[in-house]
Amino acid sequence: MKTFNVRKLESTDVEALLAFEVRNRDWFESHIDARAPAFYSLQGVADHMAGYLADFAIGRWHPFIIEDCRAQIVGRANLKNINVPRGCAEVGYRIDQRLCGQGLATLALKHIIEEAQTRWGLTQLIAKVYEGNVGSRKVLTRCGFILDPSFEKNQPEDEYRLVLPS
Repeated sequence: MKTFNVRKLESTDVEALLAFEVRNRDWFESHIDARAPAFYSLQGVADHMAGYLADFAIGRWHPFIIEDCRAQIVGRANLKNINVPRGCAEVGYRIDQRLCGQGLATLALKHIIEEAQTRWGLTQLIAKVYEGNVGSRKVLTRCGFILDPSFEKNQPEDEYRLVLPS
């Protein structure tokens, strides 16, 4: 089996991240909202990453990448909207279409859960998933997230929650 590594996004990842996003653009846009066309350039990705890393520095965001044994980016994962006083954050992830079904989203989500607990001291994680994204729903359920029946259904997404032991 191939070896994969999950690590924090670094400013040196611009070209590799752009290649990953361009390679998977159509796939991602079939499951989530499309990014602005300006994103798909070196400057667009550099600006995007600068925002994420600035938010990491102030404790609002924790961006990760998943790379294969050749250090090629094959996925992304994030803790976003981190709210340490409330003990919660949202999670998000995206996996290279060529590698779906190989456990990478589960690997990334387990890593995010561990970081949420150990680094940030969080007690609850939230994930929002479009109705047709069956694969992501399976990953969330596999990692212990539960569909929140109280979430307002006037949104195109459902909300899943995971309560973490404190």
